[in-house]
Amino acid sequence: MRVAMIGTGYVGLVSGACFADFGHEVTCVDKDAGKIAALQAGEIPIYEPGLDALVASNVREKRLDFTTALAGPVAAADAVFIAVGTPSRRGDGHADLSYVYACAREIAAALDGFTVVVTKSTVPVGTGDEVERIIRETRPDAEFAVVSNPEFLREGAAIRDFKHPDRIVVGTTDERARKVMTELYRPLYLNQAPLMFTARGTAELIKYAANAFLATKITFINELADLCEQVGGDVQEVARGIGLDKRIGSKFLHAGPGYGGSCFPKDTLALIKTAQDNGTPLRIVETVAAVNDQRKRAMARKVAAALGGSVRDKTIAVLGLTFKPNTDDMRDAPSIPLVTAFNDMGAKVRAYDPAGMEQAKRDLDGLVTFCANAYECAQGADAVVIVTEWEQFRALDLDRLKSAMRRPVMVDLRNVYRADEMAAAGFAYSSVGRAIAPGHVRS
Repeated sequence: MRVAMIGTGYVGLVSGACFADFGHEVTCVDKDAGKIAALQAGEIPIYEPGLDALVASNVREKRLDFTTALAGPVAAADAVFIAVGTPSRRGDGHADLSYVYACAREIAAALDGFTVVVTKSTVPVGTGDEVERIIRETRPDAEFAVVSNPEFLREGAAIRDFKHPDRIVVGTTDERARKVMTELYRPLYLNQAPLMFTARGTAELIKYAANAFLATKITFINELADLCEQVGGDVQEVARGIGLDKRIGSKFLHAGPGYGGSCFPKDTLALIKTAQDNGTPLRIVETVAAVNDQRKRAMARKVAAALGGSVRDKTIAVLGLTFKPNTDDMRDAPSIPLVTAFNDMGAKVRAYDPAGMEQAKRDLDGLVTFCANAYECAQGADAVVIVTEWEQFRALDLDRLKSAMRRPVMVDLRNVYRADEMAAAGFAYSSVGRAIAPGHVRS
């Protein structure tokens, strides 16, 4: 089948490359001429394990190409995917749908024959109705169906998630569109892909509900971590104890500095605004968003406590800047409010991240000294703070790290290390939500 993927951001590029790998003919379209030129030259604009090889192989096999010209690929396509950004709108927190609607108008002008127009972008309930209205208004003669097909890709594991999904949600009541979507995803399974067909509005809501629920699980375990610190519990054992219950599950129960990234912060906020506009406020989700915002700067106070109550005139080494490992994404990363809090408190900050340094410079340039590796970052530091649990930070040479530092203090916001091994290495060690043994810094 022929696919036009409008937008070469994270979702568009991964989805386009994976559809091409299924054997479909895919053209990825973007207005950014520089990005398209880079992709045509084999340069991948995002860090995602395995994506460079996947793109290269499908370009070589002539199943995947890139262009700034929308009309030709749309006219030839069986399915056109809208995969443009829906950031939080400045001023009110609603999802900014201007890119989606502008894309719908351009698509309408180029449609030729029956075409399925698929919203892959994360959009509020009712967006598909507006996309359909825009296309019909622009091209009353067009034959098309608008479908919602939300993505559930985890950064760092996106290719696997696309090719081995838990479910594929397709929002449509149009039988022709249903057949096209079934054929698109058929290569996933020999028997039957895990397709879930719903009404369009239901599919739009499923995406937001899923992200809000996962954000709630993260915030729940983070608040339990605070309680564990006060009563002498161990949040990792609590998480394991409740996660073994199949009704709860173990995923997203890892205590830390709060959630970030391109999805959870903006999607919880958009869901909150949608619910408020419809007179059905989601109090739990509202609280989740508020608690998460407060938690990120609270981690700076945790570091100050580990250094006797103040970080003024001290040097803090921050290991990990991206919101999670195996990505270069800095959007709403916990490191950003943490670093700004350190600066506000009078500290000097050094930082290192295996993949996110260039992206981080956009948000933190002038606020930190960027370093070449973890040990350079720790040079002369009064404390090392692990913010992102990259594999490179999970087996550090503790003797080398300690010898580089001014004071052997580690604040582990991801619970990468054990308190006993850190004590044996001579570190004053603080973590998140774990019992504090005698002689350890109180977290």
